[in-house]
Amino acid sequence: MRDFTLRTYRRLLETLDASGYEALTFEKYCTLRQSGKVLPERFVVLRHDVDKRPQYSVRMAELEASMHIRASYYFRIVKESNVPECIKQIALLGHEIGYHYEDMSLCGGDSEKAYAHFVDSLAYFRQFYPVQTCCMHGAPMSQFDSRALWESYDYRDERLIGEPYYDVDFSQVFYLTDTGRCWDGYRVSVRDKIPQYQDQWTAAGLSFRRTEEILRAIESHRLPKAVMITTHPQRWTDSLLPWGIEWGLQHAKNIVKAVLIRRRK
Repeated sequence: MRDFTLRTYRRLLETLDASGYEALTFEKYCTLRQSGKVLPERFVVLRHDVDKRPQYSVRMAELEASMHIRASYYFRIVKESNVPECIKQIALLGHEIGYHYEDMSLCGGDSEKAYAHFVDSLAYFRQFYPVQTCCMHGAPMSQFDSRALWESYDYRDERLIGEPYYDVDFSQVFYLTDTGRCWDGYRVSVRDKIPQYQDQWTAAGLSFRRTEEILRAIESHRLPKAVMITTHPQRWTDSLLPWGIEWGLQHAKNIVKAVLIRRRK
């Protein structure tokens, strides 16, 4: 099975559904948890970071909608991600729209300018959807971690109820991300990882390289009952040429990120 295709993603969704996992948006997860309501016995929070090529996100959103699944799509403010027609299409399909913020990187580490930029960008995305959650863009080539903005400000002041790196209880929710175009990309990830729990998950045998390995873990009931899955839709395509180009670009990027991580230690 060729990995990182929409066919493979459909298999992942079908396997989760067959094993009793209820798909939640991040907005729904936060609402249930903060209201004190009981979360489903088995659930998966589906989060998509729209870093670039938003038309790929539309295709993924259409697939999910055809399966009666709602997911969360986080758009950056930059032109590589911010295509209004794509945002509108995904919102009309019933999915959550959120802000994929990187304001500290865009504003050179100036927290005052970054917060003003965050507020303006949030207002922009609220034209398309009543945005209630935001999510940090890792920006691995930047020296600035945009989460540093919350050392001086509070996103809750902007009527936001959640940010995954702060508002998910990862002691109870297992995290999977396709960062690095693999499922064990935490090894070369600069920021998209949960270091305080990753060693525990790895020791428990919850480290996967390919989607096929995740499918086997679901079918054998080895996957935890609560999961957040993050994908970058530009990586998921059935078309062979774009698939190959993405493979090559990501392989090169992983090498660069590994060097950056060594230098920053």
